[in-house]
Amino acid sequence: MNSAQLIPAIRDLYSRLPEYWHLQPWELQWVLYALGYTDELEDEGEIAAAVEVARGDYPRWGSAA
Repeated sequence: MNSAQLIPAIRDLYSRLPEYWHLQPWELQWVLYALGYTDELEDEGEIAAAVEVARGDYPRWGSAA
């Protein structure tokens, strides 16, 4: 799975469980696998790239709108 395929999974994770927003890629690696978003532990670099895109799609929490 590459970062482009991980983006929808991370977006879904953030929308369902926003408490995972601040996890690091190495922490998300296990969360994505444990919750069934992936079939294996994905590369941390791919997760980090997907997180940057997925987080860019959401407004910053706590910032003035």
